[in-house]
Amino acid sequence: MAETEAHAVGKFVQVAPQKVRRVLALIRGHQADEAMELLRFTTGPVAGDVRKVLRSAIANAEQNHGMNRARLVVHRAFADEGRSRRWRRFGARGRFKPLLRRSSHLTVILREESAETA
Repeated sequence: MAETEAHAVGKFVQVAPQKVRRVLALIRGHQADEAMELLRFTTGPVAGDVRKVLRSAIANAEQNHGMNRARLVVHRAFADEGRSRRWRRFGARGRFKPLLRRSSHLTVILREESAETA
């Protein structure tokens, strides 16, 4: 990771990665403040978790790297698979129906936009 990047990771979010990736695709490439507003008005339970991770990445950029909040851009945002919990349901005639409760690890990487590209 380059020195002009800040990141935050949210682990074991209790939502399947496939659902999280749809929300992350919305914010990828946007300004950080604009991405926060997008997530604020996005429906669904995933948007709140992604918003927490993005807020943490913004705070890391400001506090640890001294970056300007107005010039932060969501450079990369991705979701990896976390641990899957096996769950069970009982079906017809006393049979066992296994379910997987998937979790995911969210990563948001912010980069400071240079003054020439702004």
